[in-house]
Amino acid sequence: MTEQHRIVVIGTGFAGIGMAVRLKQAGYDDFVVLERADDVGGTWRDNTYPGCRCDVPSHLYSFSFAPNPDWSSTFSPQPEIEDYLRNVTDAFGVRPHIRFGHAVESASWEDGRWRVTTGAGDFTADIVLSGMGPLAEPSYPKLPGIEDFEGEVFHSARWNHDLNLSGRKVAVIGTGASAIQFVPAIQPEVEELHLFQRTPPWVMPRPDRKITPAEKMLYRRFPLVQKAIRAGIYWGRESMVLGFAKLPAIMKQAQKVAEKHLAHQVRDPLLRAKLTPDFTLGCKRVLISDDYYPAVARPNVEVVTDGIAEVTPTGIITDDGVKHEVDTIIYGTGFKVTDLPVMDMVHGRDGVSLREAWTDGMEAHLGTAIAGFPNFFMLIGPNTGLGHSSMVFMIESQIAYILDALKTMDAQGLREVEVRREVQRAFVDGVRASMQNTIWTRGGCTSWYLDSEGRNTTLWPSFTFRFRRLTRRFNPAEYQTLAM
Repeated sequence: MTEQHRIVVIGTGFAGIGMAVRLKQAGYDDFVVLERADDVGGTWRDNTYPGCRCDVPSHLYSFSFAPNPDWSSTFSPQPEIEDYLRNVTDAFGVRPHIRFGHAVESASWEDGRWRVTTGAGDFTADIVLSGMGPLAEPSYPKLPGIEDFEGEVFHSARWNHDLNLSGRKVAVIGTGASAIQFVPAIQPEVEELHLFQRTPPWVMPRPDRKITPAEKMLYRRFPLVQKAIRAGIYWGRESMVLGFAKLPAIMKQAQKVAEKHLAHQVRDPLLRAKLTPDFTLGCKRVLISDDYYPAVARPNVEVVTDGIAEVTPTGIITDDGVKHEVDTIIYGTGFKVTDLPVMDMVHGRDGVSLREAWTDGMEAHLGTAIAGFPNFFMLIGPNTGLGHSSMVFMIESQIAYILDALKTMDAQGLREVEVRREVQRAFVDGVRASMQNTIWTRGGCTSWYLDSEGRNTTLWPSFTFRFRRLTRRFNPAEYQTLAM
């Protein structure tokens, strides 16, 4: 049997849940949300490694329509964010629309409709809304000999909670946002920790604190207070764009804070040299932590900067010929951000896949609509990522744009809408031109923001309020349309 619906939403992270809530509020009931797992949460369900938490302040990293007065701290831990998404799902009546255990295998535009195939059944829909975020599929490095390793191996996004790390000799590969959180959490437990670092990150202090019971009570009684605090955080974060994208010289001043933080927490000059980046702050993702540097300075931790030559059954040999005996390997190597699985799953007109359409890099009009893919909209699409603020703000902007598209289709009796190729090209050219003088392209580093050709197809190169203004209204003149 094939289920038929007006709308299919894919994924139940912030994007999918937010989209589903707004669909219901707008009176759209004929939709289904497809989720591969057995509960909602997206990346906040999958990433359960020790120490996992958000690096955007709690009051901003939440839906504007669903404030949470009960955050425990100013930077939320993973379990609270996962619970928040569950609570929003139930409070707004979204759960009955979700099909759990439905991993999407393909979505194809056929005969004026979308056919979506999952491992648990097929669906047809007029419109497909993709909430498959970029932090969904773990990225694994290609290590010679890894198949012969006799110990335990897992990725931070697939944490093995059944494994007791006490007394083990652990290799951690990668020093990104996940690693700087779980390394301090496991360092006191393991016997040895060998941290394989290709490029050191800049680490800023984390201004985290517990939210008091009095504050929580104030937020519950006077929601406008929490709304005002959220606004203050937003505009404070928005000012950071000046350093990232407008006046990179500002980052040189901010970098002094990170340098002081490193000097204060790491006294050993040799270790400090290993941990000092050779690029400008902001070129790679800026990390925040107060316990990472103290953890890697402990006697049972070795920071290894030589490249990995091969993995043996009992350890790792680096390019300098040294063998590091380990019994556990943990990947802290991030996700497939510029090589999304959705690129091979979605096929538009004439069977063209997203990968084929993106031979010159990922691109979409407003990061949302793609030429050649009618009635298909992406949430957290190309060039919508942020290096300074909350992705939930960008998601809500896209949701509003998609809802206006649906209302326009209903009002004008449109069966199909497909962004014009020249409109998409003009938008993408503008984004890439704006990206040229940002810290992300001129900061002297290679990061996961860039694709294999060095193009930054992930980040938004300007203020988020500008993106919201651009997505405030759906303009049918920018689209090829087909009436009912």
